[in-house]
Amino acid sequence: MPTQPNKNLEVFKNPNPERDYEIKFECPEFTCLCPKTGQPDFAAIHIRYIPGDLCVELKSLKLYLGSFRNEGHFHEAVTNRILDDLAKAVRPRYLEVLGDFFVRGGIHTTVRCEYKNSR
Repeated sequence: MPTQPNKNLEVFKNPNPERDYEIKFECPEFTCLCPKTGQPDFAAIHIRYIPGDLCVELKSLKLYLGSFRNEGHFHEAVTNRILDDLAKAVRPRYLEVLGDFFVRGGIHTTVRCEYKNSR
């Protein structure tokens, strides 16, 4: 398994696919760069999902989130990118990503997006 930040999300079979249950992750040390200034943006990323047949492997999630550290992204774009990449990897029944970005220029930003599987 890789140990350097990368965009590869690894998955494993859900041990209880017949049951709806919620998995929550918190990443209080998320960073990316402001695409306008190049300055670091800090955030807490909160992920909640109800798995379908697959679950995301935690180390790969950590490395995935770390891969944004040196990339420029608007808050809205990076939060939606995380949602899209996770939805594609695990095809959950439900997924929510909340980006809680620290104050910058006197403004506190939160971005919440969700995915609902229509099966």
